Amino acid sequence: MLGGYRIEGRRAAEIAASVERAVGAGELEPGQLLPPMRELATDLGVNPNTVAAAYRTLRERGVIETAGRRGSRVRPKPATTGRDHIRVDVPEGVRDVSDGNPDPALLPSLVGAFAAAAEQGDREPVLYGDAPVEPELARRARGGMDADGVPDGPLAVASGSLDAIERVLTAHLKPGDTVAVEDPGWGSLLDLVPALGLRTAPVGVDDEGPLPDDVRRALDAGARALIVTDRAQNPTGAAVSATRARALRSVVGARPETLLIEDDHGHGIVDQPVHPLAGGTRSWAFVRSVAKAYGPDLRLAVLTGDAVTLDRVRGRQRLGPGWVSRLVQRAVVRLWADGALDTPAVADAYRRRRDLLIGALAERGVEAHGRSGLNVWIPVPDETGAVARLLHAGWAVAPGARFRMSAPPGIRITVSTLTPEEVAPLSDAITSAVGPSPVRSYV
Repeated sequence: MLGGYRIEGRRAAEIAASVERAVGAGELEPGQLLPPMRELATDLGVNPNTVAAAYRTLRERGVIETAGRRGSRVRPKPATTGRDHIRVDVPEGVRDVSDGNPDPALLPSLVGAFAAAAEQGDREPVLYGDAPVEPELARRARGGMDADGVPDGPLAVASGSLDAIERVLTAHLKPGDTVAVEDPGWGSLLDLVPALGLRTAPVGVDDEGPLPDDVRRALDAGARALIVTDRAQNPTGAAVSATRARALRSVVGARPETLLIEDDHGHGIVDQPVHPLAGGTRSWAFVRSVAKAYGPDLRLAVLTGDAVTLDRVRGRQRLGPGWVSRLVQRAVVRLWADGALDTPAVADAYRRRRDLLIGALAERGVEAHGRSGLNVWIPVPDETGAVARLLHAGWAVAPGARFRMSAPPGIRITVSTLTPEEVAPLSDAITSAVGPSPVRSYV
């Protein structure tokens, strides 16, 4: 009996389902300790191996975590719940600067690209057994990666960055393994890792990317994988500099068994060059998405990596969706071929919006970060209070809790649609909500 809830079941699947139902209903709370396996087995009248199998299933689903002799407990933030609930409901009349979306006005039209792709599809229909990657997509993507110094390797296409990252993680890791992740970092990724039954090891971030000493400590402590955002880091806007890249390559190069995953989702919307770490370890993957530059609904990312990793990814993909629609791939090729996106202009637009807000806040004594991408990160002493006060003032911002593990509190503001006229009133509202503060780090 846990509080008022009694775990039930005779088979492992039934016991796991009983715990999962209780977590979902709130009857078992985050962090709550579960009974020792032998104790629960005696209570249920089953073999301890049955309870062990149930607990293993729950770990693999990201519902519980086990810390040796300290026992098993409900994850502090169960993967079944996720971070999507940590958001602000935006009342009518409140300006929403919390959503993380690109500016629709800067996205290219998809009409002509899909019309051309459909016409090609009529002439050359894709059938079962055909190549999963459009040859021209592969050629153009590989050319762009070559120009950016990404090592040569086979290519695959996934349904967005998160899909690609999940496929790479599951190709190498097993439940219970630890993944070093940026903190603060992408909320969906922070949910994905425990959902796969993996552990997270937080790595601090500054404007130039992950901190090498934190990465070294995480890998020394047993982390088997490291995920790095090259540019437009969400939520801080960090971009890995050339100096930081050299330091990180030195750290991971000393541990060649590390699985290294790089996410370059900011390709096409940033004016910071990419400094890839890829190739510094035996197992690696470099992921490049089109979502931010061409439209989130395209759901397409190209990834490359070492031969073993890509072979495993493509093999598992064949047993699931098979491939990402070649119609979508052909549309992306058309967008690239037609020069549908004025990349320098888009990057400049986002940079000017970030700089305007960061500059206005600096004039008011408020620290803010946003070296690249769509967002500005503002450290705050009281996250809940700041979000509530800004909402009352007519501005909906993203709570930092969606992006943090052990990092200090903060708020994220998406500047993608911010107009120059809005900068001063928003800056005044932020200053009033958080107050001028001495310079402090968000790591």
